[in-house]
Amino acid sequence: MPLIHPSAQVNSSVEIGENTCIGPFAVIEASVKIGNGCSIGPMVHIGPNVEIGDNCRVFTGAAIGNPPQDLKYRGEISFVKIGKNNTIREFVTINSATGENQSTIIGDNNLLMAYVHVAHNCIIGNNCIIANAATIAGHVIIEDYAIIGGLVGIHQFSRIGKHSITGGCSKITKDIVPFIMADGHPARPHGINIVGLKRRNFASEVISALEEAYRIIFRKNLTLQGSIDEIKLSKLIEFPEVCDLIKFVESSERGISRERD
Repeated sequence: MPLIHPSAQVNSSVEIGENTCIGPFAVIEASVKIGNGCSIGPMVHIGPNVEIGDNCRVFTGAAIGNPPQDLKYRGEISFVKIGKNNTIREFVTINSATGENQSTIIGDNNLLMAYVHVAHNCIIGNNCIIANAATIAGHVIIEDYAIIGGLVGIHQFSRIGKHSITGGCSKITKDIVPFIMADGHPARPHGINIVGLKRRNFASEVISALEEAYRIIFRKNLTLQGSIDEIKLSKLIEFPEVCDLIKFVESSERGISRERD
């Protein structure tokens, strides 16, 4: 059964899983579901319509499910949905979505370090690391295994590709393609994330294929469409990872960050 500190205020409608601990002075509002084996720290505030999966740790002062900081919001019912095995450190803020029945979504196995802000309608995948005080604006998508450095600011509607890493204090204004390193004001690509890919056991031939695809897209002085066409006509397209890279580029609405304008 859950262990709830006497000073915590927990709405009677809240569903709390087995072996979950609620710390002192935590406030948990109506229509919240918290899974098994979770730890909700002191002075955490969880607003209405929040779901938290099993084995999540939420540290002191985090605020999850407050209304979005969005002038379009009109009090409609919206949600925050958080998966399992997440670590949410001190004073992280995760806002609910704008739009009736819309959700801010965080997947599984993520680490959100202290003071991270996740705005309305964001979607964060699985196995991401978001370092201290990164600020993620509304409708941002962060794909699996992405790493966001401390104090990074991400413009609304941007996408961050999987297995990418963005250096601390960067400003992201366009989409960051998968598998790369990015840094700067604005953030620009600086090659393939070789170290990260090796740590995740990508084969050497896959890394080499991604390096060649990167060279064609970013360093061959072709138009973006021309670089895509060249890759599609080469043997590089036989690698699923290169296909993923091309699909990301083709589906970009904001445009991708380039090494130079």
